[in-house]
Amino acid sequence: MTEAMVRANETTVPVMPCASVEETLEFYQALGFGVAYRQTRPYIYLALEWSGFALHFGAPPENVDPSREDAGTCLVFVDAIAPYHAELTRAMRAAYGKILAKGRPRITRFRPGASRFTLVDPSGNSIIFIQRDEPAQLEYGGSKNLTGLAKALDNARILSEFKNDDHAALRVLTTALRRHETGSPPADVARTLATLIGLATALDDTGGVEEWHRRLTALDLTDSERRHALEGLSNAEDLRMRRTGTTEAPAADTP
Repeated sequence: MTEAMVRANETTVPVMPCASVEETLEFYQALGFGVAYRQTRPYIYLALEWSGFALHFGAPPENVDPSREDAGTCLVFVDAIAPYHAELTRAMRAAYGKILAKGRPRITRFRPGASRFTLVDPSGNSIIFIQRDEPAQLEYGGSKNLTGLAKALDNARILSEFKNDDHAALRVLTTALRRHETGSPPADVARTLATLIGLATALDDTGGVEEWHRRLTALDLTDSERRHALEGLSNAEDLRMRRTGTTEAPAADTP
């Protein structure tokens, strides 16, 4: 008898917990996902499709708590990350009148050069979009090749984008600015201040934002340095800033 052969043509379909069929369908359909399969009896099973991939959902275990946001995870590898964030935020704004940047569900912020972002759904699942050429290894704590504010900015980037911990990123940059602002290149100070403004705005922790705006405006920067510092804020829609360094009041729905 010939043994069965293992062939390299497998398809894996992870099934994530679904705490609420109605909330799950409402959220994903608002983003443009189609319903490929829906079953609620005798057990829950959903298959939702968007672009070239599918997300599958089943009944949650008894101990699943959506508020912990550790229900399940799905990685979505793509060639270019920015268009995916732009399309999902466009759909989110159209459906909800704003970008859901806090609470659950939400989408994490995206800045130029970022290689990933996360979509957190109503059940506490994380759909993580990752650019295929993302570095294979990360130096947590900041690259060893960097120092001062540049090292802190790298550390904050990893905390925010890879660990979804904006609070920790804010603390790292606040401490670094206090220690290293004097003597640091103005461009690094500008990037640090702009990143602090973005993080604080997203977290609704805006006590220092006005002062950071003032210090950012006062920096002696070239046009290129100022654009580079402010680029991430405007592209991520954290808030609106004119190239001159003056600010506009952020829209009510801006994360």
